[in-house]
Amino acid sequence: MSLTDLKRQQIKKKPASVSIDDFIEDANNYAQGKPSKVATETAESKAEAAETAKEKAVKQFRHATFTLTEQSISQLDDLSLQTGIAKSKLLRIFIANFAQLSAAEQAHLLELCEQQQP
Repeated sequence: MSLTDLKRQQIKKKPASVSIDDFIEDANNYAQGKPSKVATETAESKAEAAETAKEKAVKQFRHATFTLTEQSISQLDDLSLQTGIAKSKLLRIFIANFAQLSAAEQAHLLELCEQQQP
């Protein structure tokens, strides 16, 4: 399973509101065969936002591939649905919390996990 399988479905944004005057002007442009000003502005802003988000994502995260048991995947799915937090973010939270434990606490937690697995 790769992190792309854990990606949260993106919520679509509502279309940008357009004033009545802009709407009428855009309709006139359409009738005259001219390009739409509203669509162009929206496409440009979407392109800029996508590029910024892509740059930000590249800087903050790296792609990782790892394997999980079916039970772990199911539990992760359930936790994501219950909390509304993306699966990859949940994994980052779990890793950060585990890293903050002392060596003895980590060893104890690992022993408990080994006992639970068949």
